[in-house]
Amino acid sequence: MSAGARVLDSSRVDTHQGGILYVEGVSVAFDGFKALDDLNLYLDEGELRCIIGPNGAGKTTLMDVITGKTRPDTGTIFFGSNVDLTTLEEHEIVNAGIGRKFQTPTVFEQHSVLENLEVAAKANKRVWSSLFGTTSAVVRDKILEVAETVGLAQTLDRQAGNLSHGQKQWLEIGMLLAQDPMLLLVDEPVAGMSQHEVERTGELLSGLAGSHTVVVVEHDMEFIRSIARKVTVLHQGRVIAEGEMDDVQQNPDVVEVYLGE
Repeated sequence: MSAGARVLDSSRVDTHQGGILYVEGVSVAFDGFKALDDLNLYLDEGELRCIIGPNGAGKTTLMDVITGKTRPDTGTIFFGSNVDLTTLEEHEIVNAGIGRKFQTPTVFEQHSVLENLEVAAKANKRVWSSLFGTTSAVVRDKILEVAETVGLAQTLDRQAGNLSHGQKQWLEIGMLLAQDPMLLLVDEPVAGMSQHEVERTGELLSGLAGSHTVVVVEHDMEFIRSIARKVTVLHQGRVIAEGEMDDVQQNPDVVEVYLGE
């Protein structure tokens, strides 16, 4: 990929070649420990990708370098074919169209579901200029659409602190969607959920693929099997297997280092 101009608007991200993320030769070391070791990862626009691996495999560090929290020691990370993420600050990467959801929900518990979604949309200057500069009806329609997508349309007036754990997770996903990301990174979304909430989360993430590119990092293998289309397996900072779930499960290296544990 060739370096492009500083881009803060997802409408300028070039995905005409079909790819939305290109991670090439990325290495990151912490006090001599290689968290990522010459890692390559490629994502197509609109796909749902699951990333698995044992603890210490490099999953969190990979999310950190994509979102600008950690700078790679070597390698390149491009969003589309023209946006060099290693040249952007964290907030610029958000504005370029990448959203990240951490394992623990970070919602404003003293505020309503509606207020949380409004605050999230306002936090993104690109969305604010395109939506909030128009009529309040357009703004509310956008929020209602997001609330419907995440299954919280009937709880808009409820205080976020009174939601179930699963509902808080969905609200945080909704807060990301309110910022209209092209790429959504989701870390362990079903930890601590009831079985019904797990199933609903699987439906939600599967439904987002296509209109968004969705990356799911998760330890719950039953959940991964229920949503997986393409799986990437990390071990010691490298990709050791990639492909359909059935094929990955039969890979001897994967069985040895992860599934067979």
